[in-house]
Amino acid sequence: MEPVRPALLKLKYHQEIGLGEALAWNLAVFLDELGWQADGIIPIPLSKQRLTERGYNQVDLIAHPLARLVGWRYLRGALHRSRHTQAQVGLSGAVRRKNVLGAFMAQPRLVSGKTVLLVDDITTTGATIGSASASLIQAGATRVYALTVAKALPKYGLDHLKTSSARSLR
Repeated sequence: MEPVRPALLKLKYHQEIGLGEALAWNLAVFLDELGWQADGIIPIPLSKQRLTERGYNQVDLIAHPLARLVGWRYLRGALHRSRHTQAQVGLSGAVRRKNVLGAFMAQPRLVSGKTVLLVDDITTTGATIGSASASLIQAGATRVYALTVAKALPKYGLDHLKTSSARSLR
């Protein structure tokens, strides 16, 4: 995950907001290689409490420029947190799933009948993406793709990784 990890930490906790656009460039290249087509891009939203604490949504700072780079609509407000959740850091997979179960609400008027790309900064177990995707499908989205900047692996996780569908970026 190096050097992505320091960039994500600086973006998320140290207000180095320019890194969002830099990360979006690499995602745009990767997205082009994947060949996915979508009607719009949606960032994983923060709760109102976390947004107030941080002052910005770091995923929004990646997803918005990504939408401009690939020429897709940025679906602002299509997904929001219906309740505040505990930070996922350090939680087991089962606890993470329970923590975010029902935590998202999608706006049918913005997603119904659409293929959307859900963007997050990092995934560990997929619990957040799974819960958010379920909300989008329930609101009528036809298909939900998910893209994250990074996948967290346990220490020395690459030693145990058998296969990867990810292609290298140019």
